[in-house]
Amino acid sequence: MSDAVSKEKSLEEVHGSVQTRHPKLWKRIFAFAGPAYLVSVGYMDPGNWATDLEGGSRFGYALIWVVLMSNLMAVLLQTLAARLGIVTGKDLAQACRAEYSKAVSFVLWILCEIAIAACDLAELLGTILGLNLLFGLPLLWGAAVTLFDTFLLLAIQRLGIRKMEAFILSLITVIAGGFVVNLFLARPDWGAAAAGLAPSIPEGSVYIILGIIGATVMPHNLYLHSSLVQTRHVSRIVDAKAQACRFNLLDSTLALNAAFFVNAAILVLAAAVFHRHGMVVTEIQQADRMLEQLLGTHVAPIAFGLALLAAGQSSTLTGTLAGQIVMEGFVRIRLSPHIRRLITRCIALLPAVVVIAILGDRGTYKLLILSQVVLSLQLPFAIVPLVHFTGDKLKMGSFANRWWVKILAWITSAIIIGLNGKLVYDQIAEWSGEGTSLPVTVLIVLVAVATGLFLVYLLVMPFLRGERGWPGKAPGSAAAVIEKVETKAVRHIVAALGHDSGDAPIVNQALSLAKREGSMLTLVHVVDTALAHVYDNAEDGGQNVYDEHTREDERYLAEIADEIGSSGVAVEMALLFGNPSRELVRFAETHSVDMLVMGSHGHRLLGDLLWGETVEPVRHKVDIPILVV
Repeated sequence: MSDAVSKEKSLEEVHGSVQTRHPKLWKRIFAFAGPAYLVSVGYMDPGNWATDLEGGSRFGYALIWVVLMSNLMAVLLQTLAARLGIVTGKDLAQACRAEYSKAVSFVLWILCEIAIAACDLAELLGTILGLNLLFGLPLLWGAAVTLFDTFLLLAIQRLGIRKMEAFILSLITVIAGGFVVNLFLARPDWGAAAAGLAPSIPEGSVYIILGIIGATVMPHNLYLHSSLVQTRHVSRIVDAKAQACRFNLLDSTLALNAAFFVNAAILVLAAAVFHRHGMVVTEIQQADRMLEQLLGTHVAPIAFGLALLAAGQSSTLTGTLAGQIVMEGFVRIRLSPHIRRLITRCIALLPAVVVIAILGDRGTYKLLILSQVVLSLQLPFAIVPLVHFTGDKLKMGSFANRWWVKILAWITSAIIIGLNGKLVYDQIAEWSGEGTSLPVTVLIVLVAVATGLFLVYLLVMPFLRGERGWPGKAPGSAAAVIEKVETKAVRHIVAALGHDSGDAPIVNQALSLAKREGSMLTLVHVVDTALAHVYDNAEDGGQNVYDEHTREDERYLAEIADEIGSSGVAVEMALLFGNPSRELVRFAETHSVDMLVMGSHGHRLLGDLLWGETVEPVRHKVDIPILVV
């Protein structure tokens, strides 16, 4: 990486601040644990509460499959985001700026800022409602409190990324604990809940389905995760990056499954308590009051309110980090986190205060669901670049998505884009039917078409242009070399023997490599007698040439193999027939050979064929290491 690029680090104040080099495996795993938990709080924020509460109360257990599908999508996409950050050293915003023109990057930045504002709107509404439920604080006073509460959380960031992760994890524990209590009290029908895992789309549920997806697979979280993984100090060597990818996959799977539990618990609770009694929740405060009435205990609403307050506070911090990442990544504007937080919070507070003042409690709930639908509409503009980048071999090298991962990623993208398209079409049709003025309808249609064309550009252009790397690394630079350094496991070693005194050093070297656990040593001798050459082109490849010379070669290999096998090394033998160089190349290509050990003796006749002259033609035709003794 060039100096110019290396100086531009994502979240520079905590970049590479967590050491991951530990001799014990559990310590290494623990060192990588954390980023996914910070990301997961966005999957259980107050926006999820609104969509899950309405989904459960209106449609019962029928939409549990949507929560599960959203979680699987989240695991896949967050894994790709983490892989992008680890492998390329760029977060998703920096990658977009490196890939696209300034105009395209600017549009993507604006769309992402809209998503962050929508997310922050949900977070502050959750905090406002949590304060109202627990302490009776009026909604507008709660809005004033939220203007300043985020600075307390930002102070925690100064203590270091690990302490911040621990604080967030404690809030997640509060959220999960609140729902464990309420589920125990609600006693849901688990059989009906299991049946809800079968996909179905009840009439009128598309809006809520999109809200659930938007609340779960949040676009700004993809930018956030691709940056947070870089807080771990990881060598640029391929082996280290591969280990980091494995440990982050484990981190993501555990953290996001915890988020799935919380989301499923909200929907199951709503179905068990409200849908069972024919009630549809239209306000979070309404849900709180009805919990006490229907479950007959004061514990339920207290646990509900504490969990809601924890959800709003934990999501606030991650929203701040995401805002900092996208602003620095897309347009290279660096603001103090406090200033950045204040700007984002003021943008989100304006619609919240207006709606609370005009519509009151009911308006806050509708605003929560609308914020999640806005997030869903922004998703394709984060997902499409992410899937393109992580599938590009020139950007990702050996870490590029495999074919089946590409298929899953594009299916996920297609589902989200298709549902968004249906929602936009249905909404425009509804507004037209309600008599919306023609100029307003035309403006809405033009905006929808322009947005759709922009998405088509992001989808199609990489296919037309082909794969390409990012500038910044000179081909012969140290960074370019380091990123290709890789320790490959040598599992299958072949020793080419010539049945003479020069075989001893060949066996010594091959045996020293094969002594590691899980390795196989194959002793190979090529029978190249006149008879073997005569039958070389026969259908049996000369293997029916079993003359006295061949029997001696076989006994020779068997004796050496028996002695090596008695030392505990896995060993086998193979007799080949015909031209030595051609047969060795063929054997290496068809038997998954990792290394070939040969001798270079300078003998005449047979010796030259097997060890001297054979080396040159063999080494030019195989793509595995050859150790010449």
